[in-house]
Amino acid sequence: MKKLAIFAILAAITFACGTPKTVVETKKVIKGYWSLDDISYSESGTFAVQLLNDTSRECFDGSRWRFIPNNNTALYTINNTDCPSGDRHFIFIVQEVNATSGLYEFFLKPTNAKHKSEDNAYFRMQLVQMSGSSMKWEQSVTFEGMPFIITMNFSKIAEK
Repeated sequence: MKKLAIFAILAAITFACGTPKTVVETKKVIKGYWSLDDISYSESGTFAVQLLNDTSRECFDGSRWRFIPNNNTALYTINNTDCPSGDRHFIFIVQEVNATSGLYEFFLKPTNAKHKSEDNAYFRMQLVQMSGSSMKWEQSVTFEGMPFIITMNFSKIAEK
């Protein structure tokens, strides 16, 4: 009887601490290759924004992203010949904020090719839309004391 009670308690703890089913499903959808097709801002005008402490909006246009959810690693590749091109590695975490609204937070932590972070800095985005063919992130920052939202629209591309 004691063994059954201990097993029941361990099972309850396991289920309570486990990853929510919707996060698991999101990781299944995000797996693979994506293209960053469009970047827009909540305010009109011309802004010199450096995305992910890396490079300009123009350099990110058409970048290719690959997500490997079984180990939460990923990379994006800048292809623009007028920009510092190449692969950038990162670790990502998807965290459900509200199951009813479907709102998720998405954390990106830049790393080297061996998935080690030099400064433990990370970026937080809102994963506001995701389907099998498209995904939308929003990053809220402050500009001149006011909220400023950067929106990034991705489309899924065939794996190679």
